[in-house]
Amino acid sequence: MTAPHPAAPGPSPTGHPVVYLDHNATTPVDPDVVKAMIRYLTDDFGNPSSAHAQGTAPREGMDRARRQVAALIGAEPGEIVFTGSGSEADNLALRGAVLAAGDGRRRVITQVTEHPAVLETCRALHRLHGVDVTYLPVDRTGAVDPADLAEALDDRTAVVSVMAANNETGTLQPVAELARLAHDHGALFHCDAAQAAGKIPVDVTALGVDLLTLVGHKMYAPKGIAALYVRDGVRLEPLVYGGGQEGGLRAGTENVALAAALGTAAELAASELADGAAQRLQELRDRLHRALAQALPGRTHLNGAGHHRLPGTLNISIDGTTGHELLAAAPGLAASTASACHSGAATPSPVLSAMGLDDARALGTVRLSLGRWTTAADVDRAAGILVDAVHALAPAAR
Repeated sequence: MTAPHPAAPGPSPTGHPVVYLDHNATTPVDPDVVKAMIRYLTDDFGNPSSAHAQGTAPREGMDRARRQVAALIGAEPGEIVFTGSGSEADNLALRGAVLAAGDGRRRVITQVTEHPAVLETCRALHRLHGVDVTYLPVDRTGAVDPADLAEALDDRTAVVSVMAANNETGTLQPVAELARLAHDHGALFHCDAAQAAGKIPVDVTALGVDLLTLVGHKMYAPKGIAALYVRDGVRLEPLVYGGGQEGGLRAGTENVALAAALGTAAELAASELADGAAQRLQELRDRLHRALAQALPGRTHLNGAGHHRLPGTLNISIDGTTGHELLAAAPGLAASTASACHSGAATPSPVLSAMGLDDARALGTVRLSLGRWTTAADVDRAAGILVDAVHALAPAAR
């Protein structure tokens, strides 16, 4: 059984500990990750580019972190570029691929339910560089149909970008098949795996991707560190120009402490995956779903794929409530109404709307995402908190 996190969320207004089920938004930092960082904030503070002795340990730390991240996704260390966020990695992948491709390939294909980091980059490429952008639809589960990509592809396509797993519903995309189709037309394939890496096995060779984003704060490292896998031989235009760090793709003195944090987090994630962590989370997720469905018969509806989704993600709509009202009435639970990037807005999630959900069902949605230290007791308590909140909001519907 997983030990409780030593810095678990504090008490709610009721005095009871908060049940944290918002791991898709961000994760707590693993204590082992903190330990890995500290040496580079104290004794080994040097610049890894320095030729003197004080640069040796930081340089070795960067090399170690690159090996650890590469091992998680089946890459080579030299194919890992550290960035300051997943959004930066997505920008580097798409802008870098398009600008390096030349005038003959001025087209990007993505899907309507991508993360804003991809969607806004595509809009900027269209606005600033005249790049054509095609947005593929998704089905009722949120999945892209490969036939739609096959129809959209042409020899002007520079890059296709489709995420591995949706951050709101957890739906997994058929990445390997989509990448193969892109390559058939000479296009690169980028995959934002921020939600998938560390939660399910991700292998860049098996997937056939050219570019892949992974993010530290989604896998128990701090915010402010991410990485872009760049397949050997792929040319990108840099996003940040300067001193030539990160293979010339991302200038600026490296943050060794954060790179070490991401490397350690990747190593921990690989170990947990090998020990069956995904199965444990799936069982807890399904326990939570059953408890809600039994307590609220006929009122609980699953959004997204039934089986082909992340093991720790449960996106449900509950009749007679809105997600914002429900979570406001459940102060002992930390969860989201949709993507963290959209929460706070009383409008339907664009992801759920693209999947064909009507406004009432989309507005009645909560996303419950489990993590490393989630226990069966947490799940049972969360179910009870939500059921009590539903009954408080709609007592006549008991």
